[in-house]
Amino acid sequence: MRSNSGAPLSMLLSREEMRHDFGGARFRLPRDRDALAWIFSQFLYGEVTGIQCGYWLHRAPDLESAQFLAQQSVEEMAHIQQFLRLLERLGAPPGPAHPAVKFLSSSFMGASFAEHTCLEMAAGEGFVLMVFYALAGTIDDAGIARVLEAAVIQEERHVAFGEHWTRNAIATNPSLARQLLGLSLVSLATIRQLAKRLPRHLPMDHEVLRQLPAFLNKTCAVAELRLQRMGVLRSGTLDDLGAFSRAALIAYGGAAHGLRALLPKGKKLTKTYLDDPLVRARSTH
Repeated sequence: MRSNSGAPLSMLLSREEMRHDFGGARFRLPRDRDALAWIFSQFLYGEVTGIQCGYWLHRAPDLESAQFLAQQSVEEMAHIQQFLRLLERLGAPPGPAHPAVKFLSSSFMGASFAEHTCLEMAAGEGFVLMVFYALAGTIDDAGIARVLEAAVIQEERHVAFGEHWTRNAIATNPSLARQLLGLSLVSLATIRQLAKRLPRHLPMDHEVLRQLPAFLNKTCAVAELRLQRMGVLRSGTLDDLGAFSRAALIAYGGAAHGLRALLPKGKKLTKTYLDDPLVRARSTH
């Protein structure tokens, strides 16, 4: 997906808006080998779930989206090799993923293309991008930082696609906003639960990791700003939502998600490609 001028899309939030200042704190090798190995193993699982691009490629609503997903799938598979090389650099074997990471990366998979772009690309990869920024800025190893910065460029493209596709979908069908907001609340609650369980796996007295509460608040604030700019959170802030409103939104989002998963998936791209904007644009020349 490109802008009206034909240029690649930019994210709705800038890197500076997403940046958290760790005040010069650093991960250092070999001291922090085990902590980094655990973190990289979580990312490895997330990159393996890039195979889900195949599911959405099969159900892409248009040729432009299909082309983007095809490229994304190649990039996600390349990221697997990159994280395996990083673990090898640490001299550590890949470890298992945390259940919350598994839930957000695969079990919480969207039931529609709008859910996919909002929950998995804009929000999910937005969370990943926040951590990539943080690690690239705090790891005292130039080689690892270079690998992360290279991955950042691709993750930014994925997030931008998710943001703009979601925003356009809501502009076309405003009723989507309430459903996506309810599911986004589940995503944010899961992130907070994961953060509470990190002391079981990471040394929270570490100079970087002891700043996790502030980083978590920043991550959630960025996610809320993204929801506002996509049109998912259409008025006010998340703090304005009372307990009853939150519960109602989550229930509605979950019910709509479950119902959509049971409904027919619609026409495949092979049935509609002749009416696709990319094809029709060629036929007018």
